[in-house]
Amino acid sequence: MPPQHGPHRARIAFSDSAAKQLENITSEADIHALDRALVVISVDPDIGEALPGDTAGPQLRQYTDDLEAVRILYFVTALRTVVVVAYIEV
Repeated sequence: MPPQHGPHRARIAFSDSAAKQLENITSEADIHALDRALVVISVDPDIGEALPGDTAGPQLRQYTDDLEAVRILYFVTALRTVVVVAYIEV
């Protein structure tokens, strides 16, 4: 029997501003919380709520994990293979 593979995950990429925010996170607990939230988004990019706004470009979404106190603003590329993180709040 062939090996079973898990669900396809979207690749996570960071905007320049989100990458700078990421550099400033030094707490191990915050890094762990952010990692968990990013895994959730990579498995199911539709999990976040759509934010109202312009429909000309990609739909900006917000994922909030109240338990981990993480908020991520992101959008998903047209082929749904990449999630681009625009803003991180831990």
